[in-house]
Amino acid sequence: MNEVTEMTESTDTLCIDDVDDLFPHNWILHHPMYLRMQSLDVEDGAQVHAAFLVYMDLTEVRHWKDVSSLKCPELQVVLLEGREKEGAPMQSILPLPVHQYLNHKSVRTVLGRGFPVLLCVVASDSTLVYQRMTDGFVTPDPPAGQIQDHGRRQHRKRHQQH
Repeated sequence: MNEVTEMTESTDTLCIDDVDDLFPHNWILHHPMYLRMQSLDVEDGAQVHAAFLVYMDLTEVRHWKDVSSLKCPELQVVLLEGREKEGAPMQSILPLPVHQYLNHKSVRTVLGRGFPVLLCVVASDSTLVYQRMTDGFVTPDPPAGQIQDHGRRQHRKRHQQH
């Protein structure tokens, strides 16, 4: 026990006040991009918070380029724009808290901006789920590799509806 006490006494330790100065609990509220998003005058604070979490994911985790925020006046939401990598086309990102309603008109409004659109749903535990949205149906890519048909389908009986 004395060894532990001696080690603690001989090391430089930070007091709790110093840690709070280095890592304030409300650092988000002071982040320049969060302040910018707040200045856009969007009424739903949860959507602004969701937009900031998506911004942080895109810039710090996924390393997107040229990410910026703007207000969509028709929907009263913060939209993000950015590029997946340098030289890639610009994309619109619609961050939404999981509880927020989305209708067809909202989707059409965002798609009408002319950029490819990512919908990002933000759960209450800050989990992010991205979904690419398109204007119309997109044919899926064919499966990779060779496909072998073993003729099993011809032996299956079809269910007859009575």
